[in-house]
Amino acid sequence: MKKARIIPVLLLRNGRLVQSRQFCRYQILGNPVSAVRRLSEWAADELIYLDITRDDHYDMRRDDLGHPNRHDILEIVEDVSREALMPIAVGGRIRSLEEIERRLAAGADKVCINSKALETPEFVTAAAREFGSQCLIISIDVKTTKGEHRVMAEGGIRLTCWLPERWAKRVEELGAGEILLNSIDRDGMKTGYDLQLLREVTETVTIPVIACGGVGEWAHFVEALEQTKVDAVAAANIFHYTDQSVVFARQYLHERKLNVRPPDVLAVGRTA
Repeated sequence: MKKARIIPVLLLRNGRLVQSRQFCRYQILGNPVSAVRRLSEWAADELIYLDITRDDHYDMRRDDLGHPNRHDILEIVEDVSREALMPIAVGGRIRSLEEIERRLAAGADKVCINSKALETPEFVTAAAREFGSQCLIISIDVKTTKGEHRVMAEGGIRLTCWLPERWAKRVEELGAGEILLNSIDRDGMKTGYDLQLLREVTETVTIPVIACGGVGEWAHFVEALEQTKVDAVAAANIFHYTDQSVVFARQYLHERKLNVRPPDVLAVGRTA
């Protein structure tokens, strides 16, 4: 049986690492490259790196500290990939096959696609044929509207006609290799995953589903892995504020007999 993965999510906005709350409130945390280095030392299984920038302005504001600034997402991906010891998925603002190719050439192992897939579903098939389903993650952002889960586009701004389980099944048919399922309502709220949403989707598709949105304590990982069929648990904010957080998360899950990689005691030593 394959092991469940623990996946930190990093959000990049205008070149800087941020914390998100319900896709509309952001707190600047610092430099994205330093965060990747730290998460690598903590032995994360994978890393998802999402560019939520809404314009073409990138400024890491590091010139005064003697670090090179970066004004392009590809330069940042190159920096990040040099530090990473685990596979990286890069998402955000991908609109063409050429943009996928550039991100993979810069060091990404996978790409995450959201709005482009909703606008042009056949793009999913074209990307899968060109680069392989194994490197294609479809990110599905979901918000509760009038008591019903609905898929959102354009960073949670635009409501679509899709129910999440139907859109998930559709992208599986189109050739997606994996799904990142994110609850906008739970994002940054620390109240736990939307387990109903996770069940609706995982009981519909056969490709791996990554849970995201709402983690405030390690027990929320346990709930998702025990009560739904997700293949991986992802989170953003919780990994920024606890030293050696990935190691301790893995230890917590391992002690509860969940099928994850054992905690890496060497990782603890490296960051002590």
